[in-house]
Amino acid sequence: MSAEPRLLSTRAIPAHERLIAALDVPDTDTARRLVRAFGASVAFYKLGLELLMGGDYFRLADELADAGKKVFLDLKLHDIPETVARALRNLRSRRAHFVTVHYDRRVLEAACRERGALGILAVTVMTSIDAADLRDQGFAAGTDPADLVLARAKSACDLGCDGVIASPLEARRIRSAVGPKLAIVTPGIRPAAVADDQRRVATPRDAFENGADYIVVGRPLRDAPDPRAAADAIQETIAGLFG
Repeated sequence: MSAEPRLLSTRAIPAHERLIAALDVPDTDTARRLVRAFGASVAFYKLGLELLMGGDYFRLADELADAGKKVFLDLKLHDIPETVARALRNLRSRRAHFVTVHYDRRVLEAACRERGALGILAVTVMTSIDAADLRDQGFAAGTDPADLVLARAKSACDLGCDGVIASPLEARRIRSAVGPKLAIVTPGIRPAAVADDQRRVATPRDAFENGADYIVVGRPLRDAPDPRAAADAIQETIAGLFG
């Protein structure tokens, strides 16, 4: 049987910006040290909830923007539609490229209405979740996370979202279903097989060949003996795929 064809992104994204380094650290001082360690090897950063709780979150976001870096605010907003809409009104003045919003039709509609130039990424199903977890959340027994991801991605596309967060294992089905209309941002990236709390993972090459536009890499970079060398290795893979 022949191998599945590669579904490489056709979006006009500079190759070195396709890697998003997750600053999943407890405080901004640690984040700044990691940014200095990466140097020019990383051009795009994700700032998540752990860092938000450490203080100076938006100051760091501004510093990164001032330095010419792209910023992804991984806030996973989820509240009543009006509250999320008002939050987006505040956020849209920030020089961020993306912000995450948990899947809910009415909430995503509100977010898209107030986004300004800020890209809305719909969180479909967290990459730490499998079928057993969905059952615990009240979904019917046998609900496949991949089927739920695809349904939510199609809905996000119809609602006018800029992209989706989905595991690299679902990227191929999403790309085949919606084409280039949505940016596919894939966490759960592991350069090699590891055992941790992520259930639906893949290598950088596999994620891109399945249609991802961006990959988000956290622990494999943060915990590497040489974070810059680890980032450079992934950038080498990306350059080989996209030139």
